[in-house]
This record gives sequence, C-alpha cells and structure tokens, in this order.
Amino acid sequence: MRSILVCEDEAAIRDFVVINLQYAGYRVVEAASGEEALEKFDSDIDMALLDIMLPGINGFEVCRELRRRSNTMGIIMLSARTQEAEKIEALSLGADDYVTKPFSPSELIARIDALYRRVSAAREQPAEEIRSGDFTLNVRNRTVTKDGVPLDLTQVGYQILYLFFTHPNTPLERTEILRQVWGESYVGAEKIVDVNIRRLRMKIEDEPSEPVHIRTVRGQGYQWTA
Repeated sequence: MRSILVCEDEAAIRDFVVINLQYAGYRVVEAASGEEALEKFDSDIDMALLDIMLPGINGFEVCRELRRRSNTMGIIMLSARTQEAEKIEALSLGADDYVTKPFSPSELIARIDALYRRVSAAREQPAEEIRSGDFTLNVRNRTVTKDGVPLDLTQVGYQILYLFFTHPNTPLERTEILRQVWGESYVGAEKIVDVNIRRLRMKIEDEPSEPVHIRTVRGQGYQWTA
C-alpha cells in the first residue's frame, strides 16, 4: 500500500490532509513535530509531506535528515511562505516539490500522486548500468559514480542524470525535462529545473561555474556532454 509520512504541527491542517490522503488510498503516518517525524521514519515509507515551520526541529532539518537516510523517498515541503529563496533552500536540501498554503486538496493529491509514480517507477527499474565518460549510472540501485566514487544525489537529481545519460549530446528544453522528470501533472514553475541543475553541477562538475558536462544551450535548455 502507498505510504506517506505527514509532519504538520497544526492539528486542523494535519487532520484535513490525512483524511484526503486516506481517501486517496494512502497509508498515513502522522507526526506533530520534526522530532516525532524522525522517530517514526521507516525505510518502507514511500514519501514525506513536511511543514517547514515546526516546533523544535524545523522542516528544513527534517528534510535534510530524511534525505540522508534515504535517497529514494519522495519529499514535499509545505509552507505558508511564498519566498523564492525558501523554495530554493528546500529543493537544495533534497526536497522534490514545494506546495504553498493555502492549497486545494485536489492539487495536493495530484502532486503527491505524481511524485509517487516517479518514486515507484525508479524503484522498479531493471538491473543495468549506463556509462558516460567517467560516470556510471546503476539503474537498479539508482546510484551514480564518478571515477568510481559515489555521488550524493537526490531522487530528482538521479532522474535528471538518467534523462541526460539516455540523451547524450542532445539539447533538452526545460519543458521536456520538467515533463520527463516531474510528470505531466506537475503544475509548478520551470525554475525548479534550473535550481536542480545548479545543484547537480555542484556535485558533478570540477568547476561548477564553468560546467563541462551539463552545458547551457542558449535558447534551448541543457545538454549533457561526457
């Protein structure tokens, strides 16, 4: 059964979210604080929905720790704030998506469903490796190494590299990356692609400010070159 950890300190909002998720067919693990969320973490949980403003450990720290424990769990951040810097920070810490309060139940469930499909598909990939220059992508384990050294990637980072590795030397538009990685039902801004590309460059490029692998193609998007 699909499962999700919901960490929200406001009981009314948490109850509202839990009811809608249960109606949509999810097994829900509830937490009212960051500490409780980390205590209830289980590797069998598919996703987490984390409020940012929590008592004690905030949502950013919970996100960071959950991502350290699992690179396959899908993570969505929830916040009443709309500042772009906060969204970028959440994505940089390993979150896959960001939802702003107030939200409609249908939008939230649609985003969670889309993320679950990506998580599920990634976990069910057949065993194989894709080599690209100094990089090796293991599809079964969802890992990427550079010169034999494992890269610390988020789920989204892995999926972007998978897309690049299977389309080498081919300019990919932001809309295409968004469609392939985030899914047809994603309703957020294209800027999420740029944020994750910057994060990937920090992990794989020797000089992130002068990338040689993930190149910007003016007027088109991004291109992978081994």
